[in-house]
Amino acid sequence: MIKRVIVIFIFIFILLNKQTQAKEDLMILKLKDGDVIIELFNDIAPNHVKRFKQLANEKKYDGVVFHRVIDGFMAQTGDVEFGNSNLESYDIRRAGTGGSKYPNLKAEFSDTPHDRGTLSMARSSNVDSANSQFFICFKPAPFLDRQYTVFGKVIKGMEFVDLIKRGEGSNGEVSDPDKIISLSAK
Repeated sequence: MIKRVIVIFIFIFILLNKQTQAKEDLMILKLKDGDVIIELFNDIAPNHVKRFKQLANEKKYDGVVFHRVIDGFMAQTGDVEFGNSNLESYDIRRAGTGGSKYPNLKAEFSDTPHDRGTLSMARSSNVDSANSQFFICFKPAPFLDRQYTVFGKVIKGMEFVDLIKRGEGSNGEVSDPDKIISLSAK
């Protein structure tokens, strides 16, 4: 009888722990047109997820602009240094060149594809240079697979991502860009 009670207790604990973990891996990205629900992939990119959550919890992404948006490809944001329109350091000309005060992250490449709605960390030519900037894919981008760290995916509200103001030219530079209103845990 005691063994059965212990087994049931362990089962309930595991079940509750998984539900808590699942909720911790959901984020709400508030955009001008609506809320976007993001599922984070802690199992394949734990360090990138940890950084993303850390910066979101510190409210560093709130007010950050989508400085590079290429129609049919992706919307890039996350420059918490020069791209935050709420700060004095905001400089649209330098947006895309900054990062957070934390060290760069080592790559966590995986076999998870860059599909529509994928969140992936931006970086320089150095594979271990991801910091705070990320992008959301509008369409599949298989040429990025295993070269950039995928750490999440939009599971609801992709229609609001589709409404982000597009940039001009081949680099997707955006004048008067849309911004992240807020990013928080669900």
